[in-house]
Amino acid sequence: MTVYLVGAGPGDPGLLTVRGQELLQQADVVVYDRLSVASLLELAPSHAERINVGKHPGHPTVPQEDINALLVERGRSGHHVVRLKGGDPFVFARGGEEVIALMGAGVPFEVVPGISSSVAVPAYAGIPVTMRHSSELFTVITGHEDPDKGGELDWAAVAQLGGTIVVLMGVARLPKIVDRLLRGGLDPSTPLAAVRWGTRPEQRTLRTTVGGVLEHLDELASPSVIVIGKVAALDLSWYERRPLFGQRILVTRARAQASALVEQLRAHGAETIEQPMIEITDPADGGAGLRAAAATVGQRAWLVVTSVNGANRFMDRLRDARDLGGVRVAAIGPGTADALRARGVVADLVPDRSVGEALVAAFPEAPGPPGASPASVPTGPSGSRAVLIACAAGARPVVPDGLRAKGWEVTVVDAYQTRAVPLTDEDRAAVAGADWVTFTSASTVTHLVESVGVDAVPPRVACIGPVTAAAARDHGLPVTVEASEHTVDGLVAALVDHLGARTASEAGPRPAKSVGADGDPS
Repeated sequence: MTVYLVGAGPGDPGLLTVRGQELLQQADVVVYDRLSVASLLELAPSHAERINVGKHPGHPTVPQEDINALLVERGRSGHHVVRLKGGDPFVFARGGEEVIALMGAGVPFEVVPGISSSVAVPAYAGIPVTMRHSSELFTVITGHEDPDKGGELDWAAVAQLGGTIVVLMGVARLPKIVDRLLRGGLDPSTPLAAVRWGTRPEQRTLRTTVGGVLEHLDELASPSVIVIGKVAALDLSWYERRPLFGQRILVTRARAQASALVEQLRAHGAETIEQPMIEITDPADGGAGLRAAAATVGQRAWLVVTSVNGANRFMDRLRDARDLGGVRVAAIGPGTADALRARGVVADLVPDRSVGEALVAAFPEAPGPPGASPASVPTGPSGSRAVLIACAAGARPVVPDGLRAKGWEVTVVDAYQTRAVPLTDEDRAAVAGADWVTFTSASTVTHLVESVGVDAVPPRVACIGPVTAAAARDHGLPVTVEASEHTVDGLVAALVDHLGARTASEAGPRPAKSVGADGDPS
């Protein structure tokens, strides 16, 4: 097999190349650095061996020779090996040394370039490393070299080059670097920007000058990319100005449903913490009732589905949409209606508000008894008044009770049930570190409160709608945001409206822990 040196990019998982993603998804072994983004490891198959060879604070560094030997050994064993390296494998990441070792051992290899932090981090800070007429070249320097030890780098020459200087891994030696550049003739008024945790939700940018940066040493920490030159005075910020930037938001939705919410929150700048509080499982009867109900649904006048899960699970039990021929369909809201539409069924009734009370209010009265003048509402075969409701086990009785009050003959079938997901100590720590928690159902509220207690719930609560918000208040949680449109889109929009007026500095992230650097990511 082959060893693949894959550039992971500078931190934002969206900057991984398509080729890198393909190789991770096929990996038997992933050898990764400390600064590689943890979520990228989830792309590898569950059976893949994951080996961390990066630097850990307070722990010995894995020698490069040992990493080389590990790659050779795993490569010779016939495994599909991905060496995941921050940034680009050949930009201050010792990828060349690893390739030399593989070549010497006769192990096949491939290099997959990654986006280097030397250009990506300044870009995320709104700093172009080149600008016509002001910076027509840029120089990338490693800060690992100690200027006092007389290495190969001519700092005086660097100071005279002009253009933009980008220093990676240079925070620890910044006073010496500044001293050498000033002694080499660099103007102390030259703009300087230091970008910490670039391309990640924790990103922070400090703008100053070469002569003034030493006054801000207490504000600097690794990993940071340092940009020196006229362009460092530019502030074309976009990443740090996104409305949810710097906010740590806990997503409690079931993992299978969380992706849409997570993606939207991240797109608006939030750091997301995925901690599903529920999992969706078969009902207590193993789905026997649902299968029987699906087999006879054609005898009903209406099918009512009260959630996306209910819609998907019911549709899974049908041969296809033709089984609903002649049956009218009601969905509790647009999200459920979209799930039905994806399966070839357009709902006949979708209330204005995604709550049971609104569905009951919008639902027609049942037709009169046989012999009476029927209402102008189509019914199922033989003028049936039968309504089938597919919902979660233990759901509120608002819909079945309300439809019975309107004269319908209602059958309720459990399409699924929710179970609590137990939390580890690590999970509890992640919950405690969040600024916000999002709730998309009453069950997620209940399970989080039961798992961590009211006092450990993040201080600000965002709910998808009034039923979920009522559950939160019943548990003693103050609700900061309640979506007016009871969908994932509506929940995100409500958060953006609430936080959108905040400036990047007001919404800035909490300080991140400093770790050792592993090459290009800074």
